[in-house]
Amino acid sequence: MNRTLLIISALSLFTVVAGFSACSGPDDAAVSVAPPAAPALKASPRAVCGPGSRPETGFQGQVSKADHDSGRAKEGYTCNTELVGKYDIPNAIGTVGGFKVERYVDQAGRECAYYDTTLLFPSNVFDTQAGVNVLDMSDPSKPVLSKPLVTPAMDSPHETLVLNQKRGLLVAVSSTLATAPGIVDIYDLTQDCRNPTLKASAPVGLLGHESGISPDGNTFYTASFYSPDQYSVGALTAVDISNPMQPRPLTVFNMRSHGLSLSNDGNRAYVAGAGAHKGLVILDTSQVQSRTGTIPTISQIGTTLTWDSMSTPQNAIPITIKGHPYLVEIDEFGAQSRVGAGRIIDIGDETKPVVISNLRLEVHDPANFAAQANDPGATAPFQGYAGHYCNVPTRVDPPIVACSMIVSGLRVFDIRDPFNPREVAYFNAPVNPRVITQPSPASNYAMASPAFAPERKEIWYSDGHNGFYAVRVTNGAWPAN
Repeated sequence: MNRTLLIISALSLFTVVAGFSACSGPDDAAVSVAPPAAPALKASPRAVCGPGSRPETGFQGQVSKADHDSGRAKEGYTCNTELVGKYDIPNAIGTVGGFKVERYVDQAGRECAYYDTTLLFPSNVFDTQAGVNVLDMSDPSKPVLSKPLVTPAMDSPHETLVLNQKRGLLVAVSSTLATAPGIVDIYDLTQDCRNPTLKASAPVGLLGHESGISPDGNTFYTASFYSPDQYSVGALTAVDISNPMQPRPLTVFNMRSHGLSLSNDGNRAYVAGAGAHKGLVILDTSQVQSRTGTIPTISQIGTTLTWDSMSTPQNAIPITIKGHPYLVEIDEFGAQSRVGAGRIIDIGDETKPVVISNLRLEVHDPANFAAQANDPGATAPFQGYAGHYCNVPTRVDPPIVACSMIVSGLRVFDIRDPFNPREVAYFNAPVNPRVITQPSPASNYAMASPAFAPERKEIWYSDGHNGFYAVRVTNGAWPAN
C-alpha cells in the first residue's frame, strides 16, 4: 500500500471512530492547579567524577564555545561513565538517531537493541539505512546491524516506538512532528529478536505523535499532540493488540496529549497533556483494560497539574520508592527561555498530585543564559540546553533515572531519596558534524529515551548526529538499592 492510500485509509478511519459516542474528553474549562509549596527551582547537586572521567569545564551540562574553539568538545565529556560500544550509519548525511531506544532478550537468550533513526522524517531517507534499526547486541562492545525495519510506522515513528517486555512486541504508529495517519505496525520479537516478525500494519491508530502501551501488552495507545482544530479536540486512541495480527480500535478520548505511560495494572494513564490540559493529566483507563462494554469509556481523575517551570510536558513514568507511588516527569525544549527539564511528582493522592523535587542542571538556570548564549546549539529552538526524555531501569525502587538532555547529553541522577535527587554521572558524546542536517557549528542532539542493561550497569541511548551508544556507569555511581 503506497503512502497516499495509507493517508486515505487513516482519514476514513478517523471519520468512523470520531463518531463513537464514547469519544468524550475532559471539559476544556476544567481548572488546572499549581502544586502547593513547590520545591526550589535549582540545579541538582553536581556529580563527583571519579577516575577515568573527562569532566565538563564550565557549568553543569555546558558544552561551551571556548571548548568548541579549543577542540575540547571533540573529545566529549564523561563523568563516572565509559563507552562500551557504538553503532553509526556508514557515510550518513542525515540524522542517525531519533527518540527511542529499546532492549529485548528473546527466548533463546539473544540480546537486541532497537532505535529509530530519524528526528524528523524524511531527514534519514537519503541514507543507506532508514526506519528502525535492529542491532544484535551479543557483544555490546560491537553492536551489529541485523536489519532495518521500514514498514510505514517504523519508517516514520516519530516518538511512538514502544516495546512490551512481557509479550515481546515492538509497536509504533506512523507519525510526524505535527500528526500523521495512524498506521500501526506490530512486530513479534520472541522467536529471534534479531529478525522481528511483522504481525500487522494497519490504519487503526487514528493519528500519531507519541504513544503508550499497557504492561500486559494487550493495549496500545496512540497520542496526538496536535488536533484537527489545533486547540481542543485531540485523539488519544486505545487499540486492542491482544491479537497482534488483528489490531482494532477500542475507543477514542478527545484530549490533546503528548506522551503517556500506563500503570502496572493498566487502569491508569499518566499523560503529558497539551492545549487546554497542558500539564500532568491522570486518566482512568480501567474500562479499556477490562474491555468493559462495546465502547469503553476513559475519564479524567482530579485536575490537571501544572508547575511554574513548565515548558512542553513530554512523558511521565510511574515508579514506587519504598512502596510509595511517584512519577518521573520530563518536559522538552524551552531553550534559553523557559526550560522545563524534569521533576518527581508524588501521586500518593492521585486526585492531588504534587511536585516534590526537580531534575535540573546549571545550564537550566536563567542566571546562566547570557553566559552560555554563544554556545553552539544553545539557542536553537528545538535543541538547546533542555530536557527531552527520561527512563528508569525498573519501576520498583529505581536507584537511578537517566535523561537525554539534548546538547548536555545523557545525564544520570540518583533518585533513591525522591525529595533530594542528585546527579551521579553523565556521558556527552564527542561533537562531530554531519553533512547537511547539522546546525553550524556542530553540537550534539541527545533526545532518545534510554534503555538499560542493569546487570552490566549499562545505559543505551542515541544521539541524532552520532548514532547509538552503549555506555557503562563506573566508579560505583550506579548505587545499590
